[in-house]
Amino acid sequence: MGIRLHAALCGLILLGVGAWASAAEPIRIGLVDETTGPAAEAGVLTLHGVRLALDEINAAGGILGRPVELIVEDNQSTNPGTVLAYSKLVDQKVVAVVGPLRSTQVQAASPTIAKAKLPAIIGGSDPSLTKVNNPWIFRVRPNDFYSSRVVAEHGVKTLGKKKWAIIHSTDTFGSNGKNALVDALKAHGVEPVLIQGYTNNQQDFTAVVLAVKKSGADIIGSYMTNSPDVGIFAKQLKQLGVDADWIGSTSLATETALKLAGDALWGTYVVTDFFPEANPESKAFSAKFKAKHGFNPDLYSAWSYAALHLLKHAITTAGSTDSDAVRKALLATRGLKGIEGTYNFDANGDGLHGYTIVRNEQGKLVFIRTIEFPVENK
Repeated sequence: MGIRLHAALCGLILLGVGAWASAAEPIRIGLVDETTGPAAEAGVLTLHGVRLALDEINAAGGILGRPVELIVEDNQSTNPGTVLAYSKLVDQKVVAVVGPLRSTQVQAASPTIAKAKLPAIIGGSDPSLTKVNNPWIFRVRPNDFYSSRVVAEHGVKTLGKKKWAIIHSTDTFGSNGKNALVDALKAHGVEPVLIQGYTNNQQDFTAVVLAVKKSGADIIGSYMTNSPDVGIFAKQLKQLGVDADWIGSTSLATETALKLAGDALWGTYVVTDFFPEANPESKAFSAKFKAKHGFNPDLYSAWSYAALHLLKHAITTAGSTDSDAVRKALLATRGLKGIEGTYNFDANGDGLHGYTIVRNEQGKLVFIRTIEFPVENK
């Protein structure tokens, strides 16, 4: 009798789920992700974040009473793969797209995004991405116009450093981050003693490290795209005896970089958009993420989680999945608290306008402060 009752109850539960799903057509949201290629580890972490958000949203009744279905397309960690992945998602009738993360990939896909006329919630932080007259791009993270100002202010004013070496990837993210940092340092009356670029996915940074050493720099400012590159560069800095402070962009705080570099990253400063202890929302997200996966989230999981919740807010506010209605709801978003800060969108589609500084204290990232800037509607 007990077994039959249990079976009957299970049947009723399944029937209820089935009836809900069949009565309400799913809202399909696309994800452009790096599930293969050199950045696949970051892609897995991105999936962890977005799937946690998906589970939360569906457990709470979905969006507008409809379940949410996530459609994932692999971009193979490449620009051409990103354009193809985005096109595939458009063909599958998604209402919006999360991704891509990399600035160079967003730049490649921007014409496709504009043609599709679907809201794209991007993770790339290159400032120029939202200034190309594409009204469908919305950034879920702050851009590097702000990160460069925080890097320069902390390095010059707080640490008192004047002899800067700038190390950067030569891709869109790294090159534009370097340009922004040069401008930010100029505002403090500082001219870098070295500006050194490199191509992504290096196996040996010896030449770059020796250039830093020869320059006599007392601080390194970096915009490095890929976490494995951070790990290799950090180890070789230590091996070749470079004694300089280091303050860099968010890749220094990723789980992958911390794991690969170990004590070679101790004492470094990171300017990051996400930190688990930054606010009540990030603390709650981090606790749920760690309970599920056994380790703390980093920016790769945070940005995709934030993106899906931002889309939920916009679609709910619009009361519709109509593309233009969702676009207008995103632009009108003000005072929305999220895991990376409070969203106040400007006319360009940038929602966040500040960064947090943390320090690597023997492998543990320690909060220093958050610097927010006024919203600029240019």
